[in-house]
Order: sequence, then structure tokens, then C-alpha cells
Amino acid sequence: QVQLVESGGGLVQPGGSLRLSCAASGIIFSIYTMGWYRQAPGKQRELVAHITSGGNTVYAGSVKGRFTISRDNAKNTVYLQMNSLKPEDTAVYYCKAAARGRDNYWGQGTQVTVSS
Repeated sequence: QVQLVESGGGLVQPGGSLRLSCAASGIIFSIYTMGWYRQAPGKQRELVAHITSGGNTVYAGSVKGRFTISRDNAKNTVYLQMNSLKPEDTAVYYCKAAARGRDNYWGQGTQVTVSS
């Protein structure tokens, strides 16, 4: 069975940091582009960042310079380091795996709340 399990969410003050993790199983992790998406109440799900199998990264303009996506293929895990967090970063964060010719997979999400 394919599983993507997010962890690391929680409540943090503005200006603080969190690191999200997404542990994958049941896929050949190294060939997948891994992405982080988020969805705030009443809003569409949006791409936060993704990292390809070759290590190329893409970031949403709203997080560029504050967030860093990385992957550890030996651990089948993708990370999202979030610094200088703002209240508008509050959302459920989802992990996604995608590869050519294969199904896409989503995790269940982890809540990030940025509030004083």
C-alpha cells in the first residue's frame, strides 16, 4: 500500500519556524517529484514547493526565501523547512508524490497554525 504520512505541524508564533516531514512508503521514492501544498479555510489548495527527482525546486512566490524543500532518498522522506512564519501561512499542509506514467498520491495533511 502507498502511504504518505506528514508530521511536524503545530502551533507556532509569528516569526517562528517549523519543519514538516513526509515519509513515503510503497513507491520508488527516488523517481517521484515530491511537493508540498497547503489549503486554508475557504481557499483553494495551492502549491507551496516541489522538488523533482533531479533536485530542481519550485516555490510559490509567497514563501520564496522563507521556506526550503529538501529530500532524503535514503529515508524516503521529503521535508519543508518553514522559517519566518506569518499568520497567512496558517493552513493544512499536504504532501504529494507524482511521477510520469504513475498514479499521484496525497498525504492526509498536517495542520500548521501561526498565531500569537
